[in-house]
Parts: sequence; C-alpha cells; structure tokens
Amino acid sequence: MPRLLCMAIEEFSLVDGDGWTDMPLTLQDSYLWVETDGLLADAPVDFAKTFGTNMTVSTRVDPAFNINGLRCTPNFAVPKHHHNMDELIIVFGGSFTVTWEEDGQEQSRTIGPGEFWISRAGTAYQMTAGPDGVSYTETWPESQVNLRTWWYDECWVRS
Repeated sequence: MPRLLCMAIEEFSLVDGDGWTDMPLTLQDSYLWVETDGLLADAPVDFAKTFGTNMTVSTRVDPAFNINGLRCTPNFAVPKHHHNMDELIIVFGGSFTVTWEEDGQEQSRTIGPGEFWISRAGTAYQMTAGPDGVSYTETWPESQVNLRTWWYDECWVRS
C-alpha cells in the first residue's frame, strides 16, 4: 500500500524578511562543468564567492516537494547553466531577466511578480536579478535527486 505524506499547510510570504538562510555552499556531484565535461568542483571558478552573499534559501518551502524558495540580491547574475529536466520558476517579488539562445539568436525576457518562466531541459540560460532583487520558487517534474545542472564559464567569480 502506498504511504501517504501528510503535512499541515502553512501560509507564509516569500517576499517578507522572515524564513531565509544562507545558501548551502557545498558543491554537489550533480553540478557539472560544460567546458571540461567534468565536475564544477574542478572548474576554475569559486562557487562560494559567486553565490555566498548573493543568494539565500527559504527555510519555509519544503524541498521534499521538489520546490526551492530562493532570493537573489539586486543585479546578481546567476551564471549561465542548463538542467537535464524542465524547470518551472515563479517570481513572487522583484524581477529577473532571463537570456537564452533560440534558433541561433539571443532571446531575453523580464519576469516579474506573479509571472513564470519554464526552462526546457538542455536549454542554457542566465538569470539576472532586477534592481530590487528577486524572490522566486523553482520546481522540477521529478525528484531533485535526479536533477543535474551543467554550468558555463560566464558570470563567475574566478578562483
């Protein structure tokens, strides 16, 4: 018989100042480096310095449901990357501009509160937070255990 997961629903805001913590800065084996087809840990970039003071994680969003709550500081550029599965991003506060390439041409779109962005598996993109930063959720169609992220050599603090 399938086990049911039951938990109370809590109302909270992803745009207020409560429930945020520093992003874990441990590199995972699921973070890969496109340039060498190896691990991000072996790349000539500094993950901790790039993300350390620029991104926080919500302690109130349960990642067991394949959802992360994230917040970026104003104008922070998340380095260019792609995933092995589709990703849905929903903005709750602030904005970000996403850029990607389609049919050989660079595309760009700004996503604001209440709007969403779907990145298709294998599509490389970069996100840059707006002047007020951005608070958003990201989610995938299956467990994050299966998620792989390939990072490109753009917008990193060098090691």
